[in-house]
Amino acid sequence: MFTISFDQTSLTQEQRQRLHQMWLRCMRRIIVSTTLAGSGHPGGSMSSLHVLLMLYSTLRHRPDDPCWEDRDRLLVSMGHISPGVYSVLCEFGYTKEDNMLVEFRRAGSSFAGHVECCVPGVEWNTGNLGQGLSVGTGMALALKLRNNPARVGVLMGDGEQQKGQIGEARRFAIKYELNNLFGIIDRNHMQIGGSTNHVMPQTIRAEYVGSQWNVIYLEDGHDFEGIFQALKRIHTGEVDDPRYPSVLVARTTMGKGVSFMENKAKYHGSTLTVEEASRALEELGIENDLAEYHKKRSNLVTFAEEFCAPTRYPTIQVGEPKTYNPATLTDNRSAYGAVLEDLARLNNAGAVPAVLGFSCDLEGSVKMGGFRKINESAFFEAGIQEHHTATMAGAVSKEGFTVFFSTFGVFGVDEVYNQQRLNDINRTQLKVVCTHLGLDVGEDGQTHQCIDYIGLLQNLFDFSVFIAADPNQTDRIARYIAGHPGNFFLGMGRSKIPVITDQAGNPFYAGSYRFEPGKADWLREGNQGAILSYGTTLQFALQAQNELTEKHGLQLAVVNCASIKPLDIEAVLKAADCGFVMTVEDHHADTGLGARVANVVTAHRIACRVIRLGVQHYGVSGKPSVLYQMEGIDSKGIVKTVLEAHANGWLGEK
Repeated sequence: MFTISFDQTSLTQEQRQRLHQMWLRCMRRIIVSTTLAGSGHPGGSMSSLHVLLMLYSTLRHRPDDPCWEDRDRLLVSMGHISPGVYSVLCEFGYTKEDNMLVEFRRAGSSFAGHVECCVPGVEWNTGNLGQGLSVGTGMALALKLRNNPARVGVLMGDGEQQKGQIGEARRFAIKYELNNLFGIIDRNHMQIGGSTNHVMPQTIRAEYVGSQWNVIYLEDGHDFEGIFQALKRIHTGEVDDPRYPSVLVARTTMGKGVSFMENKAKYHGSTLTVEEASRALEELGIENDLAEYHKKRSNLVTFAEEFCAPTRYPTIQVGEPKTYNPATLTDNRSAYGAVLEDLARLNNAGAVPAVLGFSCDLEGSVKMGGFRKINESAFFEAGIQEHHTATMAGAVSKEGFTVFFSTFGVFGVDEVYNQQRLNDINRTQLKVVCTHLGLDVGEDGQTHQCIDYIGLLQNLFDFSVFIAADPNQTDRIARYIAGHPGNFFLGMGRSKIPVITDQAGNPFYAGSYRFEPGKADWLREGNQGAILSYGTTLQFALQAQNELTEKHGLQLAVVNCASIKPLDIEAVLKAADCGFVMTVEDHHADTGLGARVANVVTAHRIACRVIRLGVQHYGVSGKPSVLYQMEGIDSKGIVKTVLEAHANGWLGEK
C-alpha cells in the first residue's frame, strides 16, 4: 500500500509522480461511474480528490483489516462525493475497480449514491449534511477515553458549514480538548444553488477561529505538497494551541481537471453526457473505455458482497434490581437515576469506563446527577445542543461503550428525529432515555408535551420502544437495555406514580419478574373485554377496571403493553378474542398504541370493537390530572367510555 510518512520534510519526486498517476486513475473512475449511472456528483468529487488521496496516503489504516482497532478514522461528511471516495478506496485496495464502475448507484449495489459503510473503508453512512463533525467528535472522544493514539479526520464541504449542528460540534470538541480530531474543508465556493457567497454568505475561517479551533488556510487545495505540509503541521502539533482540534480550509475548484467543468455549479450534481465524458477523458489523456463498461453494466447480474463491521458491545454488569414497595411514591425518573448509579459503580471503576452518560443541560431533571457524582469522567454535559449530542452519542456507542443519552422527549425524539434516523441506519447501540413525556409535563404546555414519540420511533426499523409502568419496571427495563446491544428508547413521564400491584396488593414487577421485549403483562383477567395501556395511564386503567367490576359487575382484563415495539401480537389477539378492546394512552390517539393494536386486529381479520382513548389535540398548560380529565383518559373517562360501549352492546358476554 502506498504510504507517506510525516517524518519526511517534503514529498519526494517519485511520490509526486505516483500521486499524479493515482489522481488520473481516480478521475477516470469518477467520470466513467457517474456518466454510466446518469446521476451523481462529479464536481465535488473532483475538487476534493487531491485532499482525499493525501489523506489516505498519510493516515494509519489497513485495507486488509478495515476494522483495525488502532486505525485512524476518516469521516466524509459530504457523502455525495461518493464517486471520489469510492475511486480512492479502489486505489488503496479496499474494493475492486470493476465493481465500483459497473455497480455505482445500481439497486442492490454496495456503491450507493452517498457513501455507505457497507463498502470497506467507509466509516459512517453520510449524506444529510452537517452531521459528520458530530460523528467525528464522538469517535475522537471514544479514542481519548481508551487512550488510543489514533486520529479522526472529518472531510466537509463549505456549503454544509451553513448547518448549525457544525457549530455545536465545534464547541463540544473545544470543551473536551479533542486534539485528536481535525477537519478538512473543501472550499470550492460552490453548492447546488450556485456560489456559496450568494446562497448564504459565511466567513468559515473566522467562525472556526471564534470557536478556538486552530485554523490553517491553503490557497491551493490541489497542490499535493501544500496539503502534505498542512496535514503535517496538524499531525505534529505545530499549531497555535495543540490542546485543541484543528481545521484545514483548502481553496479548491469545482470540477478541477476538466476545463469545461471547472467553477461550474452545474456539475455539483449533474453528470456528463457520453460525448462530454469522452471529451473530458481525452483532455486528461486517459483511455476512453466507456463503451466497454457500459456493456458490463448492462450485463451485470450479481453485486459485490455487502461489508458490515462487527458489532462491538461491552460486557456489562447490570446489578440486582431494586424493589419499591407500594408505600413508596416516587417517579420513574428517580428509579432510572438509581440504576445509572449502580451501573457506574459496577462498570466504571477501571481506567476506561464502560458506561457513559450524555445530557443537554438537564442533568437534574433526567436524574443523571448520581451517575455523574460517582464517575465524573464518564458523564458529558453537552449543553443545549441536542442535534450534535444525539449524533455524537450514537457514534460513541459503536466504539465499544454502553451509552445513555437522556433529555426530555421533545428534545430526544422530535427535535432530533433525523439524527436518530441516521443512528438507526448506521446500526448504533444507543440507549435513548427520555423523560417528561406526554401531558404529564402539565404546566410546561404544548411545546413540551411530547405526544408523538411512538409514531416517530415506529418509523425506525431497529429502534425498540419501551414505556415502563412504574419505578419497579423502570428499574428492570433500564438494566435490560444496559446489558444488551441495540438501539433502545425508554420513555417516562415526570410525575410520581404508584407502584403497580397484583390483586393481593404486592408489587407486580418484583421477585422473579424479568423484562422481556415483545411480552405484555396481564395485570387483571376478564372475559368481556380488555383495556390495553402503558406508562402513566396504566394506573387509571386499573382504577377504572376495579370500579367497573365492583360497581357495575363488568369483567374486563387490564394488559400492560410496556413493550410498544416489539409489540406482543399474541396478547393483542387474545384481548381481541373478547370482542372488545380499549387502548388508553398519554399519546396522540392516532399514532400510538391504539394505532398499533388496530393494525394487528385488521391484519388478522378479527371482528372486534376497538376504542382508542388518547390525546386528540395539543394540550393546554395545567396540572396533568386536569389535562387527563379533559382528554377522557383518567379513570373517570375510561369508566364513562366503557359504560357507553356496554350500553351499545359492544362488550362480550360474561
